[in-house]
Amino acid sequence: MRSRYSAYALGDKDYLLRTWHSTTRPKRLEFDPDLRWTGLRILSTTGGSPFHKAGTVEFDASYEQNGHVEVMHENSSFTREDGHWVYVRAT
Repeated sequence: MRSRYSAYALGDKDYLLRTWHSTTRPKRLEFDPDLRWTGLRILSTTGGSPFHKAGTVEFDASYEQNGHVEVMHENSSFTREDGHWVYVRAT
């Protein structure tokens, strides 16, 4: 989760697409040039250890857009694909 947040903050589309599950991955990503990610707070997790095949991450991601500070709250689902953790969807 932290690496994907960092990729959003840096605009690294290739990394985000690589770490997205093949069944839910979009064909392309577009970023809003007026949006700036400013912080990530992990609220809770389930699974996610080397012994698990799936897990979730509940988080708040703060951002600034057009002079307004906002917070996006999400509970994300992750699973292993080809041995790597990948994002599936918001639950």
